[in-house]
Amino acid sequence: MDYKQELQQFFGERCLLAEPMALHSTYRTGGPAEAYVCPASQEEWSFVLKLAQTYQIPLHILGYGSNILVGSKGVQGIVCATARMNAISADSTHIKAQAGAALDHVCQTACRLGLGGMENLSGIPGSVGGAVYMNAGAYGQETFDCLEYFDVIDWQGHPATLRKEEVEHGYRHVAGVENYIILSASFKLSPADPFHLTEERNLTLQKRRDKQPLEYPNAGSVFKRPANDYASRLIDDTGLRGLTVGGAKVSEKHAGFIINFNHATPEDIRELMRQVRQKVQEKHGIALELEQILWGDFAE
Repeated sequence: MDYKQELQQFFGERCLLAEPMALHSTYRTGGPAEAYVCPASQEEWSFVLKLAQTYQIPLHILGYGSNILVGSKGVQGIVCATARMNAISADSTHIKAQAGAALDHVCQTACRLGLGGMENLSGIPGSVGGAVYMNAGAYGQETFDCLEYFDVIDWQGHPATLRKEEVEHGYRHVAGVENYIILSASFKLSPADPFHLTEERNLTLQKRRDKQPLEYPNAGSVFKRPANDYASRLIDDTGLRGLTVGGAKVSEKHAGFIINFNHATPEDIRELMRQVRQKVQEKHGIALELEQILWGDFAE
């Protein structure tokens, strides 16, 4: 029996083989995962971790797929999605959410309950686990601003709780987080007027609709913000707005985004990333750092 048969025996119909990652990433492109499962309990996570160790196969953790580009040749090993871990609970000062909960749903819940501190994160199209993993942020707020602690297991299945002050973090960076699988996070928030918070949330959502190409598949900001500047400004100033490779295009609405406007292949998008970096480097002498994560194998 190989690892795929063992996965199917354990998860039944919840184990998908050769599952197209285009269905699970916001770029809406990408090759197949060898195996795709959605663990929902400690027992299920422990089984997958032990199986991956036994067979020495790669294990990839997937949230909403809103910050990844998967190569057309797909992903070897097991993709574990957190989609079935989406519970949210709250009290008078805290919200706790499992890793697979939508970050935007947590923001909406906080505003409705009169808990302030996350309203500017509204509309970020990712999971709580993904937001903690990269310290996602927008409009002056970051995930770690109101994060109190997050629960994890390591790759051997041992549980731990990491408090914010114990973890080195900064702009789109959390040190050492790759050594863990994030299970849930707790946010400490401040009591505020629900009507005012909802107004702030709605303004944030409107700004996103006005400024970002949400009508096309994309994965958000492609590059990290360089020191004392903006990637979108540098790309725009280099004259790259509207630049295309195959079905991929630098958005004309927001130059910091690459959109899949016409059945782009992963290789189209990756090549466009490369060209943008090269041309900005040539004109401005600044090496843009990729914010998005490349997964799997790409066609040459």
